[in-house]
Amino acid sequence: MPTEEIRAIELLDRVSYGRVATSMRAMPFVAPARHIVTDGRVLLRLHRGLGYHRACNGSVVAYGADNLTSGEEHLWSVQFTGTARIVEPTDEQAAAFGPGPRSVDGEPFDPVYMCVEPQFVTVHTLDYTIEQASPAEPAPSIERHLHHVA
Repeated sequence: MPTEEIRAIELLDRVSYGRVATSMRAMPFVAPARHIVTDGRVLLRLHRGLGYHRACNGSVVAYGADNLTSGEEHLWSVQFTGTARIVEPTDEQAAAFGPGPRSVDGEPFDPVYMCVEPQFVTVHTLDYTIEQASPAEPAPSIERHLHHVA
Protein backbone atom coordinates (compact mmCIF):
# COMPACT_ATOMS: atom_id res chain seq x y z
CA MET A 1 0.00 0.00 0.00
CA PRO A 2 1.46 3.40 -0.95
CA THR A 3 2.59 5.71 1.86
CA GLU A 4 -0.09 8.34 1.18
CA GLU A 5 -2.82 5.68 1.41
CA ILE A 6 -1.43 4.50 4.75
CA ARG A 7 -1.35 8.09 6.01
CA ALA A 8 -4.92 8.71 4.80
CA ILE A 9 -6.18 5.60 6.57
CA GLU A 10 -4.38 6.62 9.78
CA LEU A 11 -6.04 10.03 9.62
CA LEU A 12 -9.46 8.60 8.77
CA ASP A 13 -9.25 6.38 11.85
CA ARG A 14 -9.11 9.56 14.00
CA VAL A 15 -12.67 10.64 13.16
CA SER A 16 -15.97 8.78 12.95
CA TYR A 17 -17.94 10.69 10.33
CA GLY A 18 -17.40 12.13 6.88
CA ARG A 19 -19.31 12.88 3.70
CA VAL A 20 -19.99 10.75 0.66
CA ALA A 21 -20.50 12.50 -2.67
CA THR A 22 -21.77 11.28 -6.02
CA SER A 23 -24.57 12.26 -8.39
CA MET A 24 -28.20 11.29 -8.58
CA ARG A 25 -30.02 11.94 -11.87
CA ALA A 26 -27.05 14.09 -13.00
CA MET A 27 -27.29 16.26 -9.86
CA PRO A 28 -24.42 16.17 -7.34
CA PHE A 29 -25.14 15.51 -3.68
CA VAL A 30 -23.21 15.12 -0.44
CA ALA A 31 -24.49 13.02 2.46
CA PRO A 32 -23.13 12.39 5.96
CA ALA A 33 -21.92 8.89 6.72
CA ARG A 34 -20.25 6.97 9.55
CA HIS A 35 -17.14 5.06 8.49
CA ILE A 36 -14.65 2.43 9.55
CA VAL A 37 -11.53 1.24 7.74
CA THR A 38 -10.97 -2.48 7.39
CA ASP A 39 -8.53 -4.35 5.14
CA GLY A 40 -7.64 -1.16 3.25
CA ARG A 41 -11.27 -0.53 2.34
CA VAL A 42 -13.59 2.16 3.64
CA LEU A 43 -16.92 0.86 4.96
CA LEU A 44 -19.74 3.38 5.26
CA ARG A 45 -22.99 3.32 7.22
CA LEU A 46 -25.80 5.51 5.89
CA HIS A 47 -29.51 5.86 6.64
CA ARG A 48 -31.47 3.72 4.19
CA GLY A 49 -34.47 6.05 4.37
CA LEU A 50 -32.64 8.83 2.51
CA GLY A 51 -32.12 6.58 -0.52
CA TYR A 52 -28.58 7.81 -1.20
CA HIS A 53 -27.24 4.25 -1.15
CA ARG A 54 -29.15 3.52 -4.36
CA ALA A 55 -27.29 6.30 -6.21
CA CYS A 56 -23.95 5.21 -4.73
CA ASN A 57 -24.24 1.46 -5.39
CA GLY A 58 -22.06 0.57 -8.39
CA SER A 59 -21.09 4.21 -8.94
CA VAL A 60 -17.89 6.12 -8.42
CA VAL A 61 -18.09 8.11 -5.19
CA ALA A 62 -15.83 10.37 -3.23
CA TYR A 63 -15.70 9.94 0.53
CA GLY A 64 -14.06 12.68 2.54
CA ALA A 65 -13.42 13.30 6.22
CA ASP A 66 -11.42 15.89 8.12
CA ASN A 67 -10.63 17.51 11.44
CA LEU A 68 -11.24 21.07 10.20
CA THR A 69 -13.52 22.00 13.11
CA SER A 70 -11.35 20.36 15.78
CA GLY A 71 -9.49 23.52 16.80
CA GLU A 72 -6.20 21.65 16.40
CA GLU A 73 -3.12 23.40 15.03
CA HIS A 74 -2.51 20.70 12.41
CA LEU A 75 -5.58 20.31 10.22
CA TRP A 76 -6.11 17.65 7.59
CA SER A 77 -8.60 16.42 5.05
CA VAL A 78 -8.62 13.07 3.26
CA GLN A 79 -10.59 11.86 0.27
CA PHE A 80 -11.03 8.36 -1.06
CA THR A 81 -12.43 8.04 -4.58
CA GLY A 82 -13.60 4.69 -5.89
CA THR A 83 -16.51 2.44 -6.69
CA ALA A 84 -19.08 1.87 -3.94
CA ARG A 85 -21.03 -1.33 -3.40
CA ILE A 86 -23.73 -2.26 -0.90
CA VAL A 87 -22.38 -4.90 1.48
CA GLU A 88 -23.44 -6.83 4.55
CA PRO A 89 -20.90 -6.18 7.30
CA THR A 90 -19.55 -8.96 9.46
CA ASP A 91 -20.67 -8.95 13.08
CA GLU A 92 -17.25 -7.55 14.02
CA GLN A 93 -17.52 -4.74 11.46
CA ALA A 94 -21.07 -3.84 12.52
CA ALA A 95 -19.90 -3.67 16.15
CA ALA A 96 -16.99 -1.40 15.16
CA PHE A 97 -19.48 1.19 13.86
CA GLY A 98 -21.00 1.49 17.32
CA PRO A 99 -24.59 2.45 17.93
CA GLY A 100 -26.41 4.42 15.27
CA PRO A 101 -28.51 7.51 15.83
CA ARG A 102 -32.06 7.00 17.11
CA SER A 103 -33.50 8.87 14.15
CA VAL A 104 -32.58 10.69 10.96
CA ASP A 105 -34.80 13.57 9.92
CA GLY A 106 -37.44 12.27 12.33
CA GLU A 107 -37.44 8.71 10.94
CA PRO A 108 -36.10 5.70 12.87
CA PHE A 109 -32.52 4.99 11.79
CA ASP A 110 -32.28 2.07 9.33
CA PRO A 111 -28.64 1.35 8.45
CA VAL A 112 -27.32 0.37 5.06
CA TYR A 113 -23.62 -0.42 4.56
CA MET A 114 -21.41 0.34 1.61
CA CYS A 115 -17.81 -0.52 0.76
CA VAL A 116 -15.61 1.92 -1.15
CA GLU A 117 -12.65 0.35 -2.94
CA PRO A 118 -10.29 3.34 -3.17
CA GLN A 119 -8.73 4.02 -6.57
CA PHE A 120 -7.47 7.50 -5.70
CA VAL A 121 -6.52 8.80 -2.29
CA THR A 122 -5.84 12.45 -1.52
CA VAL A 123 -4.44 13.94 1.69
CA HIS A 124 -4.39 17.68 2.37
CA THR A 125 -2.77 19.15 5.47
CA LEU A 126 -3.01 22.71 6.72
CA ASP A 127 -0.38 23.65 9.27
CA TYR A 128 -1.18 26.68 11.46
CA THR A 129 1.97 27.31 13.44
CA ILE A 130 1.95 30.34 15.72
CA GLU A 131 5.40 31.86 16.10
CA GLN A 132 6.49 33.22 19.47
CA ALA A 133 6.49 37.03 19.60
CA SER A 134 9.49 38.88 20.93
CA PRO A 135 8.94 42.01 23.06
CA ALA A 136 9.79 44.16 20.01
CA GLU A 137 7.09 42.53 17.86
CA PRO A 138 3.52 43.80 18.26
CA ALA A 139 1.71 40.46 17.68
CA PRO A 140 2.50 36.87 16.75
CA SER A 141 2.35 35.90 13.11
CA ILE A 142 0.73 32.78 11.77
CA GLU A 143 2.42 30.58 9.17
CA ARG A 144 0.06 28.76 6.87
CA HIS A 145 1.13 25.79 4.82
CA LEU A 146 -1.02 23.72 2.47
CA HIS A 147 0.39 20.36 1.48
CA HIS A 148 -1.22 18.19 -1.18
CA VAL A 149 -0.44 14.53 -1.64
CA ALA A 150 -2.22 12.60 -4.38
